[in-house]
Amino acid sequence: QVQLVESGGGLVQPGGSLRLSCAASGFTFTSSTMSWYRQAPGKQREMVARIFSGGDTIYADSVKGRFTISRDVAKNTVYLQMSSLKPEDTAVYYCKAYVFSYARDYWGQGTQVTVSS
Repeated sequence: QVQLVESGGGLVQPGGSLRLSCAASGFTFTSSTMSWYRQAPGKQREMVARIFSGGDTIYADSVKGRFTISRDVAKNTVYLQMSSLKPEDTAVYYCKAYVFSYARDYWGQGTQVTVSS
């Protein structure tokens, strides 16, 4: 059974930092593409960062230079380090796994990030 459990969200002031975690289970972590998405109120869900099975990464233009996606294979966990946070980063952040062996996406439950003074 595939499970993705996010944690690390919260309230932070503009300019601050947070690190989100996504603990994965039920599939071969290194044979999947892991992504972070976010959805702000009234907006569509958007891809924020992605790490491919080979370790390459891509980012949305809006977060380049501020966010870093990484993974710990031993812990089956993917991270999103967020720095220089802005109020417009406020959203529910979701972890997504594309599992090649099952040929489908799996989503976590989401974690709220609020950037406000």
